[in-house]
Amino acid sequence: MTDMLTDPILVLVDLEAPADAPGGLGAAQTTDARPTGPALDLLAGARHLTSGEVVALVLGTVGADASALLAAAGATRLLAAELEGAQALAGVAADALVAAVRRVRPAAALVVSDYRGKELAGRAAVVLGSAATCDVAEVEVRDGALHASRLVLSGSWSTTMRLTSSGEAAPVLAVRPGAFAAAGIAGGDLDREVRPEPLAVEVLDPAISPQSLSVRLVSREQASVASGPDLAQARTVVVGGRGVDGDFDLVHSLADPLGAAVGATRVACDEGWIESSAQIGQTGLSIAPRLYIGLGVSGAVHHTSGIQGAGTIVAVCDDSEAPIFEMADYGVVGDVREVVPQLVEELARLRD
Repeated sequence: MTDMLTDPILVLVDLEAPADAPGGLGAAQTTDARPTGPALDLLAGARHLTSGEVVALVLGTVGADASALLAAAGATRLLAAELEGAQALAGVAADALVAAVRRVRPAAALVVSDYRGKELAGRAAVVLGSAATCDVAEVEVRDGALHASRLVLSGSWSTTMRLTSSGEAAPVLAVRPGAFAAAGIAGGDLDREVRPEPLAVEVLDPAISPQSLSVRLVSREQASVASGPDLAQARTVVVGGRGVDGDFDLVHSLADPLGAAVGATRVACDEGWIESSAQIGQTGLSIAPRLYIGLGVSGAVHHTSGIQGAGTIVAVCDDSEAPIFEMADYGVVGDVREVVPQLVEELARLRD
């Protein structure tokens, strides 16, 4: 990074409920809620982009512990909007983001590039009369301006855009989870025992449009594949492909001792071996874990386009010519049914 901005940067922060929260309690409705790892990474990344204010926008109740975590990650100012449980809706969140942009007038607004983040980025940009770009893999400052890069054409090309803002027409960037962490900038692994004083909370009372209010959240259900770590946020991911032949118990046998999330290729999902919510790739999730382990994954481009942000890639496949080995840091040519039990046994031995 050659220089830094002086204008503020706004970051939309999502909250997650503690693991022991009552089943029906939303994250934003409890003071025990914590900022998600990707949101903290966005704050840390924003801190490296500007010498000005880094403004965190939280939709919901902010407890003192969460506020201190935001400050530790790089936030210098905190806005909070109480939305009575409607913050999960993209339209409502976009209206809150627009109100925050109009108050702060930042150089850019950053959100996490998940399904909701992409939708609210587009809506907010339309209302602001600015622009939005999604699945951003890198953000940096060059020649006094923000530049955002993203992968296109199934990851075979990288495009870079120069971003400008004028007044309230700030660009909205949906940044892939792990994008800043992949560049060595991370806020999601903060020492939760060492942190600064909590930030003062500034109340934001956004005007919610009739269009946003016309949508109502009826229910939410966590897919069984998400019983472990959240796939989009996980630092370690174990992925099953065609080569596991439907045996996702084998995949879990390695993922569980690693505390990893479980993902899958399109073929595995199409075959019904695992829920479609586990799909990674061009028509699924884009992930950026520190460690990716592919089991029986050949490395077709529609899958590898979703793992471009991974730190270390380990591949186990019985085809020595599989494309996955071209991008893998470590590769094992062998039958997953023989290799994985040995890996699990070795992990158990190292922990004893």
